[in-house]
Amino acid sequence: MRPHLRALADALDKRSTQGNLRSLRPLPPHGSLIDFYSNDYLGVARLAPNFAETAYKNTHDLRGGSTGSRLLSGNFDAVTALEQDLAAYFDAPAALVFNSGYTANIGFFQAVPQRGDVILYDALIHASVREGVRLSRADSFSFAHNDVDDLAKKIQKYAPRNVFVAVESLYSMDGDFAPLRALADLCDRYEAALVIDEAHSTGVFGNEKIGNGLCVQLGIQHSVFARLYTFGKAVGAHGAVWVGSELLQTFLVNFSRAFIYTTAPPPAQIADIQYKINYIRTHGKPLQAQLFKNIQAFLNNNKTDFDANTLFSPIQTVQINDAAACKTVAQNLREKGLDVRAILAPTVAAGSERLRICIHAYNTAQEMEHLRKSI
Repeated sequence: MRPHLRALADALDKRSTQGNLRSLRPLPPHGSLIDFYSNDYLGVARLAPNFAETAYKNTHDLRGGSTGSRLLSGNFDAVTALEQDLAAYFDAPAALVFNSGYTANIGFFQAVPQRGDVILYDALIHASVREGVRLSRADSFSFAHNDVDDLAKKIQKYAPRNVFVAVESLYSMDGDFAPLRALADLCDRYEAALVIDEAHSTGVFGNEKIGNGLCVQLGIQHSVFARLYTFGKAVGAHGAVWVGSELLQTFLVNFSRAFIYTTAPPPAQIADIQYKINYIRTHGKPLQAQLFKNIQAFLNNNKTDFDANTLFSPIQTVQINDAAACKTVAQNLREKGLDVRAILAPTVAAGSERLRICIHAYNTAQEMEHLRKSI
């Protein structure tokens, strides 16, 4: 075997020996297993399979593709209208749509923090942020997960340089929330730029508009330099949007390589996003209520007098802390008709393997009870 092929094979053999080899497998037939693994928290992706078709019929642009980047042929009217609508929905001066959350994070962190700046990121931040940080010319350091005191020490250490603080509002592998108010206060005190990825809170949380995220629900949106909202989870579509100042939007258009040098999303994708955002606006409240009810059922907590500020995470975890045992438990649950996925290294640190349980508005009371008892 040639050396370059041997290097690839050795890396795969090592991962296989560790029990962490990934593979693509087909989804189970619809309805054969109870879904406790997908990010479709509100069930929008499954409520109407013809959403995309209906949305596409509502657009006047009948092209099958965008045919080029936004700076060439891909800046059609529907995407501009969507950005204006999203800016208002997320309570920001401006918005810029990206093809996905991954490319959006790469495009932001590669471009915005400059040489000599400092990026401080939560130790459990998403891989897409880490990849963007790696491409940045700025210096970068992690701080202990959700530890405001550790972050404060690091901000003080690197001031008066420009400091960017990167966090998620809801962490995708642990299901816990960032202390957003404390983070906003700290960054305001030291004039640091707070950057929040709201991928898993988009659609689930929000103010009276419903679905516009945790920052808006907590009223800190105007203290945040940049917020990322993605459409591949609770919105049931695909794509992402950065919201912030008009200055930020213009800067990204001019310097974000992931935005400049990629083909724009096609008209059908833009129409699908708009259609589903509108659906959450008008139908999100009862879906959110049912989702939170199901989360309470999983936690075996039937209280109805929770404080209005109580946060319910649709992501629940069960720590196993052993790769082989974690896969065995997940397989046992599948045999009981429950599709729960094992999360292994390197997605999480070795020795912190866990079951990741995603709860949805469409899970029935019987399904929730079956899950809770089986776990």
